Amino acid sequence: MNKFLEEILEQPVALQNTLKFYVTGKGKDTLEKIKKEFTKNNFENIIFTGMGSSYFTSFAAANLFNSFGLKSFAMNSSELLHYNFSVLSKNTLLVCFSQSGESFEIKEILKILPSNIFCIGITNEEESTLAKKANIALLSRAGKENMTSTKTYVSTLLVSYIMGWFLTDNWTSTKVSLIENLINNIDMTLSNYNSWIDDTLEFLGELPFLQIIARGPAYSSAMQSALMFKEATRTPSSGIFGGEFRHGPMEMVQEGFKSILFASNGKTINQSLQMAEDIAKFGGKVLLITNSSQKLSNTNIRVLSLTEEDEYLFSILSIIPMQLLVDSFGRLNGFEAGSFSRGAKVTVIE
Repeated sequence: MNKFLEEILEQPVALQNTLKFYVTGKGKDTLEKIKKEFTKNNFENIIFTGMGSSYFTSFAAANLFNSFGLKSFAMNSSELLHYNFSVLSKNTLLVCFSQSGESFEIKEILKILPSNIFCIGITNEEESTLAKKANIALLSRAGKENMTSTKTYVSTLLVSYIMGWFLTDNWTSTKVSLIENLINNIDMTLSNYNSWIDDTLEFLGELPFLQIIARGPAYSSAMQSALMFKEATRTPSSGIFGGEFRHGPMEMVQEGFKSILFASNGKTINQSLQMAEDIAKFGGKVLLITNSSQKLSNTNIRVLSLTEEDEYLFSILSIIPMQLLVDSFGRLNGFEAGSFSRGAKVTVIE
C-alpha cells in the first residue's frame, strides 16, 4: 500500500480524534475562550484566509457562518497580503487556515498584522508559527501527514464547522451524533470502494482535462478535488461554481468532455441536477456525486450516491471518493499519487 492511500485510510481516526478533542479535551476550553472574545469584541465581519487546501476550506466555513447571519468572506492569503490588506480593521475577526502553520503567506500576514486585529489560527501543528502567533489557536488532531492533503483537509474543515456551531449555540449532542455518523459513513466509503472504483475509472476514461463543478459548501470539495488531480496526478483540471459554468464554460461541452459534479440536497440541488442532465445532453460525461434520490437515466451520467444529508458535512464526506479516485488514477497510470517533485508539502517561498 502506498503512503497516499495509507493517509486516506487514516481519516476516520483523524476525525474521531479531532471530535473527541472538542467534546472532552482542552479544545472545548479553547472554544469557550473564542466565544468570550467574540462576544466582547462585537466583530462586524469575519475574514477566512489560507492558501491551497486551506483556502478552499475558507469557502465552506464562510458559507456556514453566513448561514447564521455572521458576515463572512473567504480570501486567498496572497491576495489579502498584497492587494486587500486594507479590509482588515479592529472590527474584523481574522481566521487563518494553515495545516502546517508555516505557509509563507500566512507568516507574512502575521508579521505585519496590527495588534488591534484579533486572529484565530486553525492548524494541525501545535508548535507552528501560526499556533504561537495567533491570539487563539484551534487545533485539528489529524496526525502527521506527508502527502497531498487528505486527513488534514477534512479535519481542519471540521474544526471550522465546530467553531461556527459553537459560536451560534448550535454545538449540541445532536451535532456530535451527526459527526459520529459522518465518520461511520467515511469508514464505510473507504471499506467498500473496490465495488465502484474500477467501473468509475472506466466510465471517465482518459482525462486530458477534467472539469469539477459545485455550488455552496461543496465548492470547497470541487476546488480541493481539482488541486488533487493537478498536484497528485499531474492531470489538468479546474474547479468552478455551477452558476459560473453556465456563463460561458458550458460551450466547452461536447463528446469527450469529462466532468465531476457535486450535488447535495439543499438550496441548489435542482440547478445542479439540471446541469448534469444538460452536460450529458450535449455529449459530455458527468460523474455525479450526490445524496439526492432523484433518478437520472442518461448513460453519460454515472451516479455515486452518498448517504450524508447535512449539506455542510456532505462537503467532508464527498471528498473521500475523490481522494480514492486520485489514488487509483495515479496507480492506473503507473505512478504513486500524492508525492511532490517540483515543490514540497509546505510552501515556504512565494
